[in-house]
Amino acid sequence: MPVFSRQDRHFLSSVAKLGYGNPFLPERIAFEKAALGRDFVPGGEVWSASVSDPDAESPNVLAIYKRLSALMEVLPARLAAASGASEEELAAYEDSVHYLLYQRYHSRFVAAQGKWRFYREFLADWKRLYCVPFESALDPAHLFACFRQIQHAFHHIYDNIIGNSMPAARLRASIWQSIFTHDMRRYRRVLYRRMGDFPTLITGPSGTGKELIARAIAGARYVPFDPDRMEFADAPGESFLPINIAALSPTLIESELFGHRRGSFTGAIGDRKGWLEACPPSGSVFLDELGEMDLAIQVKLLRVIETRRFSAVGDTLARDFQGKLIAATNRDLPSEIRAGRFREDLYYRLCADLIQTPSLADQIRDSPGVLRELIHYMTLRTVGDEAERCLPEVEEWIATELPGDYAWPGNYRELEQCVRNVIIRRSYRPLAQAPSNNEDEFFARFRAGQLSADELLARYAARVYQLTGSYEEAARRMGLDRRTVKAKVELYLQSEST
Repeated sequence: MPVFSRQDRHFLSSVAKLGYGNPFLPERIAFEKAALGRDFVPGGEVWSASVSDPDAESPNVLAIYKRLSALMEVLPARLAAASGASEEELAAYEDSVHYLLYQRYHSRFVAAQGKWRFYREFLADWKRLYCVPFESALDPAHLFACFRQIQHAFHHIYDNIIGNSMPAARLRASIWQSIFTHDMRRYRRVLYRRMGDFPTLITGPSGTGKELIARAIAGARYVPFDPDRMEFADAPGESFLPINIAALSPTLIESELFGHRRGSFTGAIGDRKGWLEACPPSGSVFLDELGEMDLAIQVKLLRVIETRRFSAVGDTLARDFQGKLIAATNRDLPSEIRAGRFREDLYYRLCADLIQTPSLADQIRDSPGVLRELIHYMTLRTVGDEAERCLPEVEEWIATELPGDYAWPGNYRELEQCVRNVIIRRSYRPLAQAPSNNEDEFFARFRAGQLSADELLARYAARVYQLTGSYEEAARRMGLDRRTVKAKVELYLQSEST
């Protein structure tokens, strides 16, 4: 005879799916609805932070927690008194215990600030709920560590990846999978030890928050908990080691990444640890603008990924890389491979975990209301408590002065600068919008042969940058260095403002 009623089995099965599902996928709503039935509170398909109330809790999550808490007051005794429970019932019970414990201690993890003595209460609850005729193979300290990781991951993603469009929702879900894979049970059993072995590649247009995504992944690494010392090994968010490839020469990049030994090159007056050596097991090295990396360094990076070993510049001793590698680029890497500027074997080592960021235009096309939401968010971040007064001014200016289908080629970075410009000057002139009389003057001087080479190149660089929204892509198309293109675009903007 079943230990649980049909209604209990259905509820616990739905809770189990909810607890081990991706919270940012629309399937979460189906699981909540299955668990609550007529008590389900309808809402949007996208779970996104509300700018007006970022700390708002889901009414369905609260309702499920209350119902599960009441049920767990009677289920342990019922299981203990039963002659036997099926494997399916015991599995549903165990999964529901995990969901209950996470919800019960979630706020304690948020407020912990390095004080973890509430583990004793957690362990007492664990023992009470597992006082049933089966033993869990799961270590409570490991589950405690998983819960802390889930809390970090959820809040890094939920608080920082803003937007109620489906492209934003898919991005949040993709980041969650990058941290926990698509199967959280398997992750909990085995993969939590091995996720650092998988590099993550983030691609997408410039200005779409690739470093923010890298920080979210790096800040949610698994860290073991020591129940005897009541502490975690370290804080992954404090071991985020970024290198901007485009900002450094190949020699400096190699030194920053691999380290060097005294005398290995001119100016190497002492030994220096690189990021690969300094990175702890729960840390992450972030290679921004990977597409700019010199081919010779790509070969060395490929070896690090393949063997997890490296040598400092000027040294023969091999060392282990213990952390996780995260890379980002706005370049079209398949095109770069065809052009011989990026190694195909390196790409295939990186693309096992691939995250693609949507453009701002993609978000707006899917959900036009997301523009107002992002304007509100950026205004709040810029002026704080004054946001409610500034918001109507910024919205009105954008609605009246920019085309309704404006493509925002600079993505979130451009929108943020637009908001700041309007707050400071009550105006903003996109790179794409030069006054027509200036264009007439430019072409008149062009036809008369009165333009200098610098003026001509600056205007063309600005046009290519306008079309691509990326200094890197503009430089690739023009066959110039990225820094040269940036300088020419800035020269053009300066000439237009005078």
